[in-house]
Amino acid sequence: MTRIRRGYIARRRRTKIRLFVASFRGAHSRLTRTITQQKIRALVSAHRDRDRKKRDFRRLWIARINAVIRGSWVSYSYSKFVHDLHTRQFFLNRKILAQIAISNRNCLYMIFNESIK
Repeated sequence: MTRIRRGYIARRRRTKIRLFVASFRGAHSRLTRTITQQKIRALVSAHRDRDRKKRDFRRLWIARINAVIRGSWVSYSYSKFVHDLHTRQFFLNRKILAQIAISNRNCLYMIFNESIK
């Protein structure tokens, strides 16, 4: 059987993969088989962490709101505050409430007083 010389197509494919992993260290950026494994792993991690980031930010916002609320009223909690907001039909999301809690606490206290009434 005659020998088949692999042409530019395979080389071009490997070069394209190498550009993706150029910043990796050691064999992870040099050996073709290891490069493909690391590329798959990196893409899986990126996909997973995009969902994770949303979860982490929501937890951060909830912690910030809870800290401000508990700092001023002893027997009050985040869950009661959010429940009161929904019963009074104040539809503010947690991101906005956390920004208000950090930048202007008096405004959050006004929202809080309106939700309690």
